[in-house]
Amino acid sequence: MNILFVCTGNTCRSPMAEGYLKSKNLPDVNVESRGLSSNGEAVSQNSALAMQEIGIDISGLVSEQINFSDIVWADKIICMSQSHKTAVSLYTSPDKVFVLGGGIPDPFGGDLKVYTECRNAITDAIDSLLKDGFFSELQIMKMEREHIKSIAELEKICFSTPWSEETILQAFISGTKFFVAVKNGKLLGYIGISCIIDEGYIANIAVFPEHRNEGIATALLNRVFSHAKDTGLSFVSLEVRASNTAAINLYEKTGFKEEGRRKNFYDNPKEDALIMTKRFESI
Repeated sequence: MNILFVCTGNTCRSPMAEGYLKSKNLPDVNVESRGLSSNGEAVSQNSALAMQEIGIDISGLVSEQINFSDIVWADKIICMSQSHKTAVSLYTSPDKVFVLGGGIPDPFGGDLKVYTECRNAITDAIDSLLKDGFFSELQIMKMEREHIKSIAELEKICFSTPWSEETILQAFISGTKFFVAVKNGKLLGYIGISCIIDEGYIANIAVFPEHRNEGIATALLNRVFSHAKDTGLSFVSLEVRASNTAAINLYEKTGFKEEGRRKNFYDNPKEDALIMTKRFESI
C-alpha cells in the first residue's frame, strides 16, 4: 500500500506525518509526503526538533511539489486540511483522499511549542488510524450513515429477527457505537456496542457468509475491546444462541466466559441464550 501525506509547503506537517508513519515499519506500506506548493526547501527546524524529541529523524527530508505521478502512485492520500483535499480531489477519485484527524492546523511561523502541539495532533491522529486498520487492506472503522443499508442487508442474511435500516439509525443516534469491517470499499461485517456507565453490551456482530473464517469477527471484537479499554469499561457482555457452537468457540478464544443463561430468549426457532462476558482488570 502506498501512502502519500500532503500539506501546503511540505516542510512542516506532512514531513512529520511521513516520518512518524515510517517509524512504525508497517509491512508492505510505502510512505511519502508532498506539498501543493514546494520548491526544494529543507524540512523546517522546529519540525525536525519536535520529531527528534520522540526519537525520529526527519532532518534529511526535502520538500517536493505534488505531481500527477504521485497521485497515481498513491493508494491513499492523507491531507492536512479540507482545502488540501479539495485541491487533490480535482485530479483523482475523492474516495482515496482523506483529511488527517479532521484537519491539522498549520504551525508555520510558530515556536517549538506550537510545533510540538502540531506533532502531537499528527501522531495521535495516525495512532487512531492504525487502531482502525486504515493502513491495511482490511479496515475496522467507525460506522458512517452510508454503511447502514449494507448492515441492514447483512442483518437479513444472519438473523431471524433482523434490525431494519431505521432501527440501526435510531440506535446510532441514541449512542450505540458501531464499527464496520471494510475491504476495498466493501462492507464485510459489523459490530455494535451500547455503553451504560462502565458496562458494555454487544448488540450484534455479523459477517457476510462468504467472508467468514477470515479473521474479520476477531478483528471487530478486538476493536470493541480497544474501545472498552479507552472508555474505562469494566466488562463487555453479549448473548449467543446455545446451539451456535462456532460463535461460542470464537467468544471463548477472545476471552469471554459463560456467566448465565436466558430461557427461551430467541424466537424462530425458540432457544435459550448464553450470556457471555469478557471482564477487564481495573488499572
